[in-house]
Amino acid sequence: MPVSSASAPLDALAPARSTSERVTVVAVALTTMLAPLNSTMIAVALPHVMAEFDADVASVGWLVTSYLIAMAALQPVAGKIGDRLGRRRLILGGVAWFGLVSLGAATSSSLPSLLFFRVQQAVAGAVALPNGAALLRETVPAERRAGRFGLVGAAVALAAAAGPPLGGLLVGTAGWRAIFYVNLLLILPTLALVWRWIPVGARRGNGHPFDLAGAALLSAGLIGTTGLLTHGLKSDPVPATLLGIALVVLAATLLRRELRHPDPVLQPRLFGRRDFAAANAAIALSNLAMYSTLLAIPILLLRRTGWTSAEAGLVLAVMSLGMVVFSPLGGRLADRLGRRAPTVAGLSLVALGLVPLALGGSRVTTQALLAGLGLIGAGLGLSSAGLQAAALEAAGPGEAGVASGVFSTSRYLGSIVGSGALAGFLGPAGDGVTGFAAVFLMAAAAALLSALVGSALRDTRG
Repeated sequence: MPVSSASAPLDALAPARSTSERVTVVAVALTTMLAPLNSTMIAVALPHVMAEFDADVASVGWLVTSYLIAMAALQPVAGKIGDRLGRRRLILGGVAWFGLVSLGAATSSSLPSLLFFRVQQAVAGAVALPNGAALLRETVPAERRAGRFGLVGAAVALAAAAGPPLGGLLVGTAGWRAIFYVNLLLILPTLALVWRWIPVGARRGNGHPFDLAGAALLSAGLIGTTGLLTHGLKSDPVPATLLGIALVVLAATLLRRELRHPDPVLQPRLFGRRDFAAANAAIALSNLAMYSTLLAIPILLLRRTGWTSAEAGLVLAVMSLGMVVFSPLGGRLADRLGRRAPTVAGLSLVALGLVPLALGGSRVTTQALLAGLGLIGAGLGLSSAGLQAAALEAAGPGEAGVASGVFSTSRYLGSIVGSGALAGFLGPAGDGVTGFAAVFLMAAAAALLSALVGSALRDTRG
């Protein structure tokens, strides 16, 4: 049968659409890799920064803490701005700013200057990241969407795993400043791809002014929450209690305002949608489990005779490898079977992988540790794409940016709670009910609860 004149142009456009989609995925993956790479790469540079600037551990620690706080606090607001202005502007601006402030960090002459540019890195990442995920939500058809999220998730896991060894290589050969220069190898091709392939997109303003007061309240609340979780719980209980009360009042004020605003920066009714609430709760709980385990393993191994930091890193690479391998598979399964099944299966694997660690505690064997970490990595990979797709699809295209920002913030808050709980459980010896067994038991309980919460997702598919 001859091809009709109406269908021929559509057939001719199909390869172009496919190429554009693939390039978009690559651009979003490169953008997203910046945050985990810079989160983990700096760890090996901190002793060298301390030596050059004659700084103590607490001062240099703010290079890590401030980055996490800014990333967690600003993404929902940046996503909302992208919902109104379009994705291309925010991604280009965020990635370009990341490059400029990375150069500033690399040439810093003092610790305060380095801290300033480090915070600016987080601001730039917070602008670009949620809008990259929202771009995939808007441009990739539903039947391939989770698979594309899975590919981006694999890139994120690879960047996080590559950070410490890459940072060690750069610091050893060219000094700590090289970890900031290397960002340009990701930033320059990302800018070229976004400029060439991502359309400008129409503005989506609906006649209402931007909710500046809501944005300020939301950011202040998230900054206060992350600050309380990272430092407040370890300090004097009186200021921490007062901050907690202030945060409750602020949250009530924000909720009242946003429910009445015609175009709120964060629509509270989003959390009334089952898939959105379940996905955010599940990612927070699973990241609590993952991050507390990730931080506990090196401490456990380095307290044993004969273990080095490099060997501990190789053990953790088993979990990262599982995430890299299984994230694309989890995405494809979420497109084929629905968002719920691979999510619940993956999170259940995380809980199962933590069982031998919880039973062994500080005396867990290397074989049981490797097997457990392999299951954890595979489970995180299987579940991540379905969770992200479910959260963004529940919000709809017009709210995809703010939904992506909230989802990422939930991930960060889970990590922060996990790191804070770790300090409370591990004593000087790390034995008994207050030691590693308790840490891994907490992580297993969080992972199991995340699987139960994930089962509330609707069985939707692409």
